Amino acid sequence: MFLLENIWLILFIAWGLPLTFYRSKFRKIVYQTDNWVINIKPYFGKELKALFGNIYPDNKNYLKMRNFYRFYLIIYLLLFISYLTFS
Repeated sequence: MFLLENIWLILFIAWGLPLTFYRSKFRKIVYQTDNWVINIKPYFGKELKALFGNIYPDNKNYLKMRNFYRFYLIIYLLLFISYLTFS
């Protein structure tokens, strides 16, 4: 019964836990650093350009991570829309 009553919370937590890891990895590629401090700095401009554009067209690692991160965020958005629709 608990699972059925809290299914949306469980889904959001399960899908959201890896978000910090993926975002950190993406930001390290975008800002070209391995320093952990990039995860807490309030820089978003270059990150958004990298997510919706193509700032490093020759970097295969960037392209692969950008596409994966886009997919991950789209699933997160669909999960949120499903929550708003069905609950």
